[in-house]
Amino acid sequence: MTKNAILNVEGQEPFEMPVLSGTLGPDVVDIRKLYGTTNMFMFDPGFTSTASCESKITFIDGEKGQLYYRGYPIEQLAEQSDYLETCYLLIYGELPNAVEKQKFELGVLRHNMVHEQLTWFFRGFRRDAHPMSMMVGVVGALAAFYQDSLDISNPEHRRIAEYRMIAKVPTLAAMCYRYSKGLPFNYPRNSLSYTGNFMHMMFAKPTEDYVVNPVLERALDRIFILHADHEQNASTSTVRLAGSSGANPFACIAAGIACLWGPAHGGANEAVLKMLDEIGDVSRVEEFMQGVKEKRYRLMGFGHRVYKNMDPRAKIMKQTCDEVLNELGLHDSPKFKLAMALEKIALEDPYFIERKLYPNVDFYSGIVLSALGIPTTMFTVLFALARTVGWVSHWHEMIADPHQKIGRPRQLYTGAGRRDYLPVDKR
Repeated sequence: MTKNAILNVEGQEPFEMPVLSGTLGPDVVDIRKLYGTTNMFMFDPGFTSTASCESKITFIDGEKGQLYYRGYPIEQLAEQSDYLETCYLLIYGELPNAVEKQKFELGVLRHNMVHEQLTWFFRGFRRDAHPMSMMVGVVGALAAFYQDSLDISNPEHRRIAEYRMIAKVPTLAAMCYRYSKGLPFNYPRNSLSYTGNFMHMMFAKPTEDYVVNPVLERALDRIFILHADHEQNASTSTVRLAGSSGANPFACIAAGIACLWGPAHGGANEAVLKMLDEIGDVSRVEEFMQGVKEKRYRLMGFGHRVYKNMDPRAKIMKQTCDEVLNELGLHDSPKFKLAMALEKIALEDPYFIERKLYPNVDFYSGIVLSALGIPTTMFTVLFALARTVGWVSHWHEMIADPHQKIGRPRQLYTGAGRRDYLPVDKR
C-alpha cells in the first residue's frame, strides 16, 4: 500500500509527497518535487534528518546498537572475516568464493607500490608536519601518476582506481610515519598479508628481519574491519559530493581524508589518549568523573552521536584490547589501569547509565594502537587507511547510479536584501 505525507501551507493546495520504505530503518519522505511545486525548501542544518542518497552498503540502527555491512553484522565479520574479504564485500555486495577472494587479493597486492617520483614529494614536507597533512597531499597527487585510470565512465578504469587506492594508501600511510621519524621507506612485501605488510612497512628495520606477530596483526586487521565503513558520515558524504561533480576518484578520496582530519570526526581515539594523559593517575579518576558531571571536563571515548545504545564495535574492540595487552604483558600498565577505572565508573554510575554514555570503539582502539607502538599523530591516518574502502564503495555505488545528480544543497538566506552600490565618497 502506497503511503503519502501531506504538507499543508496556508494559501496553497495540500502537497502530497510519497513515503518510501527501505529494507531496514525508518521510512523517508520523498521531497524531490517540493521546490518545483511549492517554491519552498526544507531546512535541515547538518542534514541530520535528510537521506542524501539511496545506498545498499551499510546499515546502522543507533537505538538497537546494530551495524551491518551489506546485511552482515559487524560482530560476525570482525570475528570470522579479514579486512580484504570485507573490502570485497563492501565494493561488490557479496562475500567472495575462494577463487574470487584469491583473485581480488592478488589484484590489490600487485598495486601496492607507488611511483618512485611520488616518494620525492615527501621531501617538500617539514619533518614535524602532521601525517594527515601529508596524506591529503600525496593521495590527491596520485591522479598525476596514474592517468590511465581516470575515465570514470569506464568500468575497468574505475576498478583499477579502486584497487590502487586500497593498495597504495597503506604504503603512503607508512611513508608518512617513516618520513616523520627520519627513517628510510620500506617497500611492500607481497609474501605478507595486507595488514602484516602494513606493519612491516611501518616498523621493519633495514638491518634486521621483521617478523609479524600474528596476535597483533589480527588485532590491527580487526581495527581496519571495524572502521571500514559507517554509512553517510561527514567524510563519506564529502566523497560522494566531490564525486557527484565527476571529479577523479583520487581527488574524491583526498577530499574524504581532509574531512576526516577534523577533530569532530576522525580524531576521537587520539583525544582519548590525550584525556588519559591529562588525568595522569588512577587516584584522580573519581575527581575527574565528578568534574565531567559538573561540566568542568570532557569525557572522550564515551557515548556516540549515532548509537544511543552500546556501540556494537566497542565490545569487539574491548576483546581485542585484552588480547593485545595480554600478548604484550601490558595489563598492569598505568594507562590501562586508568582506562579500566574510567570504564568501571561509566558502566556503574547512574549519571552515565541514564545518559547512555557507554564506552565506544574509540575508547578501546586508542589504547590498542598505542600498545602497538603507533604514535597518536598516526591514529587518524590509520582511520583513513581503514575507511578508504568505505569511501571507494560509496563512490563506486554513486557513479553506477543512473539517477545520480551533482550535489547542490540549498540554503535559508538571512543576509541583506537588495541594495545599490554607492561610490566610496558617498558611503
